Amino acid sequence: MGAEEALEFVDNLVFLKTGEHLDKAQRIILRHLWEDEKRTYQDIANSRGYTEAHLKSVGAELWHLLSKVLGVKVSKSTFQGVVQGFRTSQESQKIPYIPNLATHSTRSQDLDSNFVGRARQIAELHTLVSRGEKVILIQGEGGVGKTTLARKYFKSQKFNFVLELWMATEIQNLTPVESVVEEWLRRYFNEEPGCDFGISLERLRRKLREQTFKIGVFIDNLETALDKNGKFLEYRRPYVELLRVLADTDVHSVTLVTSRERLRESSVEVHLYPLEGLDDEAWQQFFSRHHINCDSTILSEMCRAYGGNAKAMQILRGAILTDFSGDIHAYWQENCTDLLIERELKNLVASQFTRLQENDLEAYSLLCRLGCYRYQDIPSVPIEGVLCLLWDVPEQQCRQVIKALQDLSLIEAKKGQYWLHPVIRDEAISRLRLVSEEWELVNQKAAEFWTRQVAAIKNITDALTALEAYYHYVEINDFEQAGDVILQGRGNKWGTGLPLGSCFYQLGLLQKNFSVIKRIIDDVKSKKRLIKLYIILGYTYRIIGYIREAIECYEKSGKILDELDEKLTKISILFNTGLCKLELWDIKAAEDCFNAVCGLAEANSNLDDYMAYAQCCLALIKSRFGSRKDAFYLAEDAFYTMSLSSRVTLWGMGHSLVTLCLTYKNLGNLKKSFKFCQRAIFHAEENNFTQIKAKAISCLAEIFREQSEFTIAIFHHSEAIEILDKIGAKSDLAEAYYQLGLTHKIRGEIDQSRESFVQAIALFNEMQAPRQVEKVQTAMEYFEK
Repeated sequence: MGAEEALEFVDNLVFLKTGEHLDKAQRIILRHLWEDEKRTYQDIANSRGYTEAHLKSVGAELWHLLSKVLGVKVSKSTFQGVVQGFRTSQESQKIPYIPNLATHSTRSQDLDSNFVGRARQIAELHTLVSRGEKVILIQGEGGVGKTTLARKYFKSQKFNFVLELWMATEIQNLTPVESVVEEWLRRYFNEEPGCDFGISLERLRRKLREQTFKIGVFIDNLETALDKNGKFLEYRRPYVELLRVLADTDVHSVTLVTSRERLRESSVEVHLYPLEGLDDEAWQQFFSRHHINCDSTILSEMCRAYGGNAKAMQILRGAILTDFSGDIHAYWQENCTDLLIERELKNLVASQFTRLQENDLEAYSLLCRLGCYRYQDIPSVPIEGVLCLLWDVPEQQCRQVIKALQDLSLIEAKKGQYWLHPVIRDEAISRLRLVSEEWELVNQKAAEFWTRQVAAIKNITDALTALEAYYHYVEINDFEQAGDVILQGRGNKWGTGLPLGSCFYQLGLLQKNFSVIKRIIDDVKSKKRLIKLYIILGYTYRIIGYIREAIECYEKSGKILDELDEKLTKISILFNTGLCKLELWDIKAAEDCFNAVCGLAEANSNLDDYMAYAQCCLALIKSRFGSRKDAFYLAEDAFYTMSLSSRVTLWGMGHSLVTLCLTYKNLGNLKKSFKFCQRAIFHAEENNFTQIKAKAISCLAEIFREQSEFTIAIFHHSEAIEILDKIGAKSDLAEAYYQLGLTHKIRGEIDQSRESFVQAIALFNEMQAPRQVEKVQTAMEYFEK
């Protein structure tokens, strides 16, 4: 079976099972892997203009889908054999070959019965995009169908992928735009965010300009972030800058924004597209599809009463089918007076809640409870997240309760995922808040569900899913539990037991760490929790070069620690403070910290990981300022300890390998230094530790400089500087510029050397590191002679 035949065969199987065909990215993956099963996602991405991260995500979903369709576990390495075996099995059982359903003019299975009457609007959006509009704001009342239209447009135009931002329906839950851009860069473009928001925006602009495939951007429910004048709320003004980037005439993206209110920001070029309700014909088509005998007069009255509102149409259908067995005349006779008086969707929704409360208390309680979920970073909830809110319903009845809400169109569902329409969530959460005991219990149950949902952090989605529990605890002012969400250790690809906050900085989501920790740290009472939160916050500050702020965090945690007896925590504070002092070039203070770490570790064998880390740093210091013999023995002991310890994390291992590389380079053992350098680079690439990789490359440049291979050295200096500049690692970037300056200086390239030194001094000044500045100025004294 050739690639095209296999692709058609699989596509038809998927269509028969789901009613949907494979999309473009799925077809590309299948075709390439059928032709060569050893091809990597990176190979395919390079040849087709995708990012590796995007294809990995598509691939994971594809293997899950095929596992369901074929009834056996399918993976990247096994799918070809499974498909061929399935085809052979069909032929042996003389099951007729499935025709290519894509060529059929009528495909009832492929119809979305909830989407009607918007062909003209899809065409008009397409015309606006063809005309060059970059940002289109679809404005209309709640429930009119803004979100559905936007989604259908992106699907109909075959966008390669869509960046999504689901705005909160409550102001206090709005996500900082800095976190949004940070996540987009990491998740969709495999790009490091900058430490400065402006830098991150420019990187997003560059990515959107250079892409050769179609990218959609979808921002839903913008009205929450707007004030009464249609301008962004004062503390959410950075959203203006994001929209300006998306409106750039040179980007290869289309942005659709939905909002109940108009945006009135003069500095942003946005095309307003008002969306009206559906017409009588669309309502007639909708009700016919759901086998409701339609009376055109009644439908016209209902349609006019609600201005053609699409969500109202779905709710009315559910009520007619469920409560009146599909008899629209009976429904109309009983409800026409109320319908013609209460003409707004929110009133219809409220009446449905009240009716449900009277007729099905269990379904009513579940609907209100589902309002506790945010539907933002994680826009939908799996069935387990719904069932956990039915703790007071017998297990055998739970599915019936959920189905009751689906039948009434009060809950949205697709492929095992559930969510609430924003208008319905508004009503649900307002009712849920009225009963304080219920509000607290529901959020506790939801938080416990999210905590159980993620056993190991493997990617950004896992981390964001685990973090959802934090928001539920914040809602009920349980800041201690919210802190525990950040501090809870989970298995992950970097080693076991690392807190969620540590996973965030290793995933490059630094802004997320800042926003969630700062929000609660003044309200956390537990001293142990406070210490650990300050340590994570301090480490995050240090990564981006805010050394003084990092030290302040460690000092605060140290003061609290004085009241406790926590050796493990104390050793962490000492070690991280030592790293800060080293980056400020306060060598004596750094050495004192690392010696203190060794002293604590000697007394406790469970601290052997910190012993190894501290020995590496001491070896580096002594290789430059002390006894070379001591440096050698410390380095040897450190590596031996690391090799035996089960507590050394992959993150710690990576940084220690770089430190040893620099140590042996200073000792003149270039062969051993090169060996550690190669190992560090491989380790960093294997675990996606960008900062560690850049530091190792900078060390590699120093090794080539020592061998007088200046051209290669400068190439690696430049490579390291480019990476460090991207991720905003200020301290490492300053050091990389300093090392480049030294290489140019040795070559006698005075202008280039001075330029690099000036760059280093500027960065060290930003870090308030005067001793580092003195170090560079000492190297520049050569120019004065």
